[in-house]
Amino acid sequence: MVLLLLSTVTESIPVESQIFYAVLLFSWTVYLWEAYLAHRQRMVYKRTRHVPAELGAIMDTETLEKSRLYQLDKSNFSFWSGLYSETEGTLILLLGGIPFLWRVSGAITAKVGLGSEYEISQSLVFLMLATLFSALTGLPWSIYNTFVIEEKHGFNQQTLGFFLKDAVKKFVVTQCILLPVTALLLYIIKIGGDYFFIYAWLFTLVVSLVLVTIYADYIAPLFDKFTPLPEGELKTEIERMAQSISFPLTKVYVVEGSKRSSHSNAYFYGFFKNKRIVLFDTLLEDYSPLNRSGESEAERGEDNGAAATAESESEMKPKTKVKKQGCNNPEVLAVLGHELGHWKLGHTVKNIVIGQMNSFLCFFLFAVLIGRKELFMAFGFYESQPTLIGLMIIFQFIFSPYNELLSFCLTVLSRRFEFQADAFARAMGRASELYSALIKLNKDNLGFPVADWLFSMWHYSHPPLLERLRALGGPKQD
Repeated sequence: MVLLLLSTVTESIPVESQIFYAVLLFSWTVYLWEAYLAHRQRMVYKRTRHVPAELGAIMDTETLEKSRLYQLDKSNFSFWSGLYSETEGTLILLLGGIPFLWRVSGAITAKVGLGSEYEISQSLVFLMLATLFSALTGLPWSIYNTFVIEEKHGFNQQTLGFFLKDAVKKFVVTQCILLPVTALLLYIIKIGGDYFFIYAWLFTLVVSLVLVTIYADYIAPLFDKFTPLPEGELKTEIERMAQSISFPLTKVYVVEGSKRSSHSNAYFYGFFKNKRIVLFDTLLEDYSPLNRSGESEAERGEDNGAAATAESESEMKPKTKVKKQGCNNPEVLAVLGHELGHWKLGHTVKNIVIGQMNSFLCFFLFAVLIGRKELFMAFGFYESQPTLIGLMIIFQFIFSPYNELLSFCLTVLSRRFEFQADAFARAMGRASELYSALIKLNKDNLGFPVADWLFSMWHYSHPPLLERLRALGGPKQD
């Protein structure tokens, strides 16, 4: 009886309305699921006030408390920013924000003599206005996250002026890439005929490969300073390690990430025989500004002590600088051994293949669905069916359930890859160094070592610290 009633009700509702409300229902279902998972993890933060017994040898109470408070603040911020984002998106859909912005875009192009037949031009104006709106509404949240949360916990290194200039620069660079790429994609879809989805997929493949190739050489330097790693023991050891596994290393860079944040990272990029490694200065003990600023007053003022006699100098005990952040050279090599493991084990290629298979499938399904007028009508487009709007509706809204499932599967796969890369570093004889490096990086980034199992399963692309340490087998095993 209930099923019959539901069937009668749904039959009386237009298809476009069913699509619209199904999209809203799924969106809020995902948000509530994410909020539930975050709540479970917040309870872990609140309950875990003492260092677990198995962590007693590698973590002190002070570090645990700092990490706990940092993660609590991040979780609370994520809840409120997520609630705002979900509410904003719902209001945009309910109030017809997308068709309104499309009409505004049409009015702007009409003022320069371009009519409705210039759909690509109108699409680019729409895209620029939409990204501008997103940037402006997200700016207060980004400012709060950077200058309240990250500042409070000692990570932020930016001034407000630097932050705002950086935001403008990012917006401009994004538009310079996004607009011409979108224009070409729309043109290919328009002229591609029945098999346009193949040409569109090939185009996005080429664009993604080009961007990956040029990003660190031409785009990233617009925002951060990259300098070659100086000749020395670390560079020699990196080159030797790369050569031992036939990694075609051409250059090693140090990026000045410390001018933004004290978080640390390392990565490699490039195709074929042109690989480069990038190390954040905050990853390296000898480069981290935090270590330099942590010198004792006696160390900083030793130039003023020229009057000290030779006898007194000889009696002084050698000073030992306490390293506050980063890893020593053997630990850096262990971290790079992990990263090179991703390359040697084919994880990078596998991720590219999976991504391109997904992209092809999405373009194929887009080709199947783009002719359905009810999809456009569901979002307020009754008279026209702009290609860009079709891309947005299908990729962002209709594919939402599929995207959530795919994201979860990729998270599971990523954790598997991380364990394999750790095992690769261990096989290189660097288990002990990687063990200590993981502990240091967890401390430097205030990572919390205890996770709710369901939250971890759904969100963690990297295994929790304890799981990785157990897999490595302990600090003394190589």
